[in-house]
Amino acid sequence: MIKTNSPLLGLAFNDVLNELHQLVFEGVPGESEPFELTLLEREYIAYVLACYYQCERCLVFHERAVKQARRKEDAPDWNWHEELISATLFLHLDGRKLSNIEWQRWLKTWTDFSKRINKHHDNLASYLAYAVGIARNDKSLMDHAFSCISDSIERNDRLKGVIRDIDGVVVFMKAATSKNRSDLTILNNLHSRGIEDI
Repeated sequence: MIKTNSPLLGLAFNDVLNELHQLVFEGVPGESEPFELTLLEREYIAYVLACYYQCERCLVFHERAVKQARRKEDAPDWNWHEELISATLFLHLDGRKLSNIEWQRWLKTWTDFSKRINKHHDNLASYLAYAVGIARNDKSLMDHAFSCISDSIERNDRLKGVIRDIDGVVVFMKAATSKNRSDLTILNNLHSRGIEDI
């Protein structure tokens, strides 16, 4: 097993990743734009992206963060864990690989399912879909989700802020999940060449 005294990419990189986490989830006075989405909404998005990317470390971290944010907000009970996993299952299906008739059916089914999430947390399903659309660079999904988000937000400055908040979570999660999922494999690859210390 590899012995590591410092992170694979170095302490400076980890510091930057930690700073990015702080900017996206906590905010930094004088540096961050004001958040439009609550911490709980951003953590729900992060949890779905952790499911989507299948990063166990991120799943554990963001599940705990969701629970903490729910306690802090005294959020009403709902089956958020299972519903967000179900949303991830829906969002794994890439509409670009479907025929038009399948895509139309997917949209109808997704819209019906979204109502289950949105009755507990307004517009959350569209935030999740937009985040996965960004992560996958899926224009069809992004267009659909944006239309739903846009219809529900009157002020342009708020709409811009909501999209900015979603994008920030995606950028952070793509970096974090890539790093957290691949570090052990990279270390084992190096170990196979006799490289012990990183």
